[in-house]
Amino acid sequence: MTTIALDTSNTIGHPSGPEYQLAVGEGIYILQDDLHLATPLPHPSEHTNANPNPLSTAPVRPTTGVRISLSRTNPRKPPHLYKIANLGSTRSNLATFSIKESEKESRSSHETSNDGQHAHFANTAGRTPVFGEDNALLTPALGKDGVKRKKPKTNIVKSNSSFISRVMPHEAMTKRIHEHNPDGLFAFANINRAFQWLDLSSNNESKAQHIIKILFTKAHMLCHDINLFTKGPSHLDIIMGASTADIMWFEPFSQKYARINKNAVINPSPIYQIRWLPGSENLFLAAHMDGTLIVYDKERDDAAFVPEETNPLASFSKGSSPAHRPLHVNKSLNSRNQKSNPVASWKISNHRINDFAFSPDCRHLAVVTEDGYLQIIDYLNEQLTDIYPSYYGGFICVCWSPDGKYILTGGQDDLVSIWSLSERRLVARCPGHHSWVSCVAFDPWRCDERNYRFGSVGEDRRLLLWDFNVGMLHRPKALSVRQRASISSHAPPPLARTRAESQATMRFRSNSNLTAAESVDGEGLLEHPVESRTRTAELPPVMSKIIDEDPVSWLGFEEDCVVTACANGHVRLWKRPQEAVISSGLNV
Repeated sequence: MTTIALDTSNTIGHPSGPEYQLAVGEGIYILQDDLHLATPLPHPSEHTNANPNPLSTAPVRPTTGVRISLSRTNPRKPPHLYKIANLGSTRSNLATFSIKESEKESRSSHETSNDGQHAHFANTAGRTPVFGEDNALLTPALGKDGVKRKKPKTNIVKSNSSFISRVMPHEAMTKRIHEHNPDGLFAFANINRAFQWLDLSSNNESKAQHIIKILFTKAHMLCHDINLFTKGPSHLDIIMGASTADIMWFEPFSQKYARINKNAVINPSPIYQIRWLPGSENLFLAAHMDGTLIVYDKERDDAAFVPEETNPLASFSKGSSPAHRPLHVNKSLNSRNQKSNPVASWKISNHRINDFAFSPDCRHLAVVTEDGYLQIIDYLNEQLTDIYPSYYGGFICVCWSPDGKYILTGGQDDLVSIWSLSERRLVARCPGHHSWVSCVAFDPWRCDERNYRFGSVGEDRRLLLWDFNVGMLHRPKALSVRQRASISSHAPPPLARTRAESQATMRFRSNSNLTAAESVDGEGLLEHPVESRTRTAELPPVMSKIIDEDPVSWLGFEEDCVVTACANGHVRLWKRPQEAVISSGLNV
């Protein structure tokens, strides 16, 4: 366990040696920078217990470890990732995609991209509808000069709000921003009650110095996200979710901010994950720890919220199964009452929502919860389509493949699981971690039309890299030749599972509470059973190594490096093999 740097300046180191190298097929990743973020001292108003009782049942402040939001002014698109929407009809409008070999190939008229991260998508009219576009009340009013981009109004440096304890801009902040390389990497990081803006592309001395640092009084920022749709060379919209349920909209260049859900007027539960809605200037989605997903508008005022319908989930106990329960809409995006926040509110569980992610085609939402369920939501139509159980325990993290074909989850079963959206099934489990998996991510620079590279980090302090190809999956020897030909085609029909079979699968995971049969309701919701390990392919990692002295909480892939962060503030940049950087996404 490393020593925590309390209330000091950030430090940076450059350790070397074999223990700071990652050997993979394409070459060796070398630790380039080890940036240690200073952990702030508790605010004087905070009550701290020097010797906490590990058996105490008193509520404690939620924590997520260090999370990072990265931004480049001029990002390059990963090669091979030019998506084409398949307009053929599939069940529940689940889309499939193809990936082009090179950028020189022609692209269909409906295909555009948003900063290399989200592809705009197609329907029969040549595009995908935007969230809430059918509700005129959600359309920004046009002025003489069209829709003018707004910024928050309150200067954070001059603010006298008790919500903010202290703001520390760098003395040469304006100069550093002006000299920033457009191809360089900005990073925003949370650690306890501090939030920092960093320039990871500056020289060694400046890299450790924050551009701006915000200390909050009692709130700990648990999550944050950058709006890729509105970002520019001198503008960034950042949204942050706090342990106090407050939401902060922050524009770092102007140093201005606004608070949403102030004093928990809409929902009092802490926010565990928050993301901008793809393609939206104003709307973002927040996952509250009470199992509610809420869509907010950064420019609307808050008002005390009363659900427009009685919530049927309240009648379920905490251990009850979500079987046969649709997504419950507390407030629809089509509601005529859109004068104030929230824009929409959906109750999906009585347990904590740990993570969610939008699909690359911006049609679906993958949500994972503490009670061990992956839920797929058609969020444009506010419909739940699939519920998948974990092998054991809760899910912690989720992400989509760059082409939208696959979903990764990680959780308390120490496994990474691969799910197919179009086939609506579990494709493979990936053992290798020795403790809970805290973050999963695809490496778009090493994915093509046949192969996928992804990584995972966890409480075991390990970074694991995986190469995935459907054709290379090793299926368990217990399967017959007929079963190996197609797992999905020989799975029990949805309504044919017996109670005995359900009880047999329940022993594989805690708190599964599955009903007697997998079910399909009238709305097309499919609840899937727990897949036995004897029926599921397993994928071994291509690299596994302990990379830190503390649990690793975050993982991200950039063109020239891999970025990791641990719970105690170490942000590490692993330089890619030079050959891989030059080739810009060499096939694995």
